[in-house]
Amino acid sequence: MIIRVQNEDFDSVAVQRELVTGRSDIGAIASFIGLVRDLADDPLLQMTLQHYPGMTEKALERIADLACQRWQVLDLAIIHRVGALRPADQIVLVMVASAHRGDAFAACEFIMDYLKNEAPFWKKEASRGGEKWVEARKSDQSAQKKWNK
Repeated sequence: MIIRVQNEDFDSVAVQRELVTGRSDIGAIASFIGLVRDLADDPLLQMTLQHYPGMTEKALERIADLACQRWQVLDLAIIHRVGALRPADQIVLVMVASAHRGDAFAACEFIMDYLKNEAPFWKKEASRGGEKWVEARKSDQSAQKKWNK
């Protein structure tokens, strides 16, 4: 299991290689890469992500463990960036390896939905109009709730 919180960009191909090297039981890998996007009327100059070191990694491990309990996950990676990011920068990678695609897809989506609500990250956007903290979205909360059925 790969869990990283880092300032540096990530290479998804290298992470995939890290997951599969020496294994022949993996039949599917589902992945998600999130990018910093600019949807504001006032163009986004930068997004700064802060976190609580130690607590954040434990929260990511807990989310990964929940996914492993629900689906047949052979291995996974969660890499989340912190620090100053610009529009179009990679911000998060979730990669799930399984014997079958259904488990890989479901676990990947579950992890992302939980990350948006349960991981202790704080985002501040800076634009020409100033800085503001990003609030949690109701759509993210709704996405997580579908897994509680």
